[in-house]
Amino acid sequence: MKSKIPCRASRTVKLTFATLARRRRALAVCLALCALALSVSASAQKATITSFDAPGAGTGLFQGTFALAINPEGNITGYYVDSNTLAHGFLRVSDGSFVTFDAPDVGTGSFQGTFAFAINPEGKITGYDFDANSIAHGFLRDSDGSFVTFDAPGAGASTGSFLGTLPSAINVEGKIVGAFFDANLASHGFLRSPRGAITQLDDPQASLGSFQGTSAVALNPQGAVVGCYSNSLGVGTGFLRTRGGAFSTLNPAGSSEGFTTGVFCGSSIFSVVQSIAINLPGTITGAYFQPIQGNIFGGNYRGFVHHLDGTFTTFDAVTSPSLPCCTWTFPISINSEGEIAGFDNDFTGVNHGLLRANNGAITLFDAAGAGTGRGQGTVATSINSAGVITGYSLDANFAAHGFLRNP
Repeated sequence: MKSKIPCRASRTVKLTFATLARRRRALAVCLALCALALSVSASAQKATITSFDAPGAGTGLFQGTFALAINPEGNITGYYVDSNTLAHGFLRVSDGSFVTFDAPDVGTGSFQGTFAFAINPEGKITGYDFDANSIAHGFLRDSDGSFVTFDAPGAGASTGSFLGTLPSAINVEGKIVGAFFDANLASHGFLRSPRGAITQLDDPQASLGSFQGTSAVALNPQGAVVGCYSNSLGVGTGFLRTRGGAFSTLNPAGSSEGFTTGVFCGSSIFSVVQSIAINLPGTITGAYFQPIQGNIFGGNYRGFVHHLDGTFTTFDAVTSPSLPCCTWTFPISINSEGEIAGFDNDFTGVNHGLLRANNGAITLFDAAGAGTGRGQGTVATSINSAGVITGYSLDANFAAHGFLRNP
């Protein structure tokens, strides 16, 4: 009697080889598809920058489109300056369409108009307008297009031209912060509730001389406020005000003459952006001036991160080729993931957009058409929770153009 074991064994071996062959083919197909997917993913992850101009934006010196804030939905607000140097607010919807607007009773002269600065997740926009006398008044534009204008107590017609009430930020609750100037030209921060009540914010250490005082710049969803105050010498120092009203000082190591960002921490017509921000968890970013004794350029503007445990991390966009001066790094916005957007002013005076990842890696970028002369270039002003950045660039004619950078 013949044994059938060899036959069964032979068949088993053949089936095993066939199965392995099919599996190898399947694995090869899988690897090919995976490689294709990775290639597509890598391509999709390459950042793209789209430039845009608001309808009616001028193309002359310091005219054009200034994009200043983006919300989680990808809607952008800011202002544009027309060919008559009159400013108008705009909303660029995530589909690319535009809505332009003017606050009630706005002035129509040169350098007057409507300046939109911030937008919250609900689509509410805040900023200020200059009336016919060039006095600033705050406004809140609801998502339905309706307007409410307001003045902080003690501000208004009693102040000088291009002063008044100057909102700079709004959170998801609809709370607004900013600064106003009193009759003596001292600056005070303010916090406006969703119902319209305005609370004056003065850091206990602030001086109250002309163009001194407190400026509230940004706030997070919890209602914590950050900004700057100045002493009698005009030296600026950062502050954090908790939701409960307690003030604390922000002084990164190395800021031997105090925390300062020059005009970037103020709220005025001369401050297109403010270089201090706070995110949802409470992490703060900004810039401080580090003086260098005997250096005719003064020193370095350095970026910082103030962590939840109270410690600081200092960072520079680039390393100066002429150490120890000068590197100028200006963080402007921080999202809930800890990603920071801002700009770097290089050693020839040209601006470049800046992205700092939450692991500390820094990417510099330029919008298409950005000028390469002193004071020109790319300025990133806001980053949302998805890592999408907006801002503006100044071209070779110093005309501004908005941009959108997708990660």
